[in-house]
Amino acid sequence: MEELPLEQKVITGDALFAQKHLCRQILDRGGDYLFIVKGNQEHLHWSLHLLFEKPAKQFRFDQTEQWSRHGNRLEVRRLWASTALNDYLAWPGLKQVLKVEREVEKKGQKESQIRYAITSLGRDRGVRHLLGLVRGHWAIENKLFRVRDVTLGEDASQVRKGSVPEVMAALRNTVLALFRRSGVMNIAAAIRENGWQPQGPTLLNKLLTVMQSK
Repeated sequence: MEELPLEQKVITGDALFAQKHLCRQILDRGGDYLFIVKGNQEHLHWSLHLLFEKPAKQFRFDQTEQWSRHGNRLEVRRLWASTALNDYLAWPGLKQVLKVEREVEKKGQKESQIRYAITSLGRDRGVRHLLGLVRGHWAIENKLFRVRDVTLGEDASQVRKGSVPEVMAALRNTVLALFRRSGVMNIAAAIRENGWQPQGPTLLNKLLTVMQSK
């Protein structure tokens, strides 16, 4: 972190990154953060959930909404922002807490997802800008984390002890990087192809050759 040029940059991340020491490091380097909050920060998550789902009458939220359509798929994204918890949470550099909802309708079926987040960005940035940052993070998450979870079975892994989860995550990222750098678009198909050829010039061997030539 100390070697990264973070001045005037906004670092976005999943719940793993919602840590006080990391937020403090980003601020010390002149950057800002926007991190998703989940159950690994139990008190923080509970506080955001309570604020947005059971708000006191005096609370008012900044709000925005965006719609997009791709064929028969309609996606609606909504964001609510508040400064009500800034002093209560005593979180480094905290200026707003967020609730983000993504609702997808396809062929008459609706699915919705709600996430909470914290950010060091103030109200001067505007809720549309914040929603754009969240959308950008979701795009990265869909490209990387969903492939790790679904195709590489990260969520189903029973490895929990010591540093092994971090090592396995690094190995998964390496495999994905090898495939991406080789121009592979369908990771699942590439893994099947590689699995069908345990001997000889497998796709993975080709990828390793590509990496060694860089």
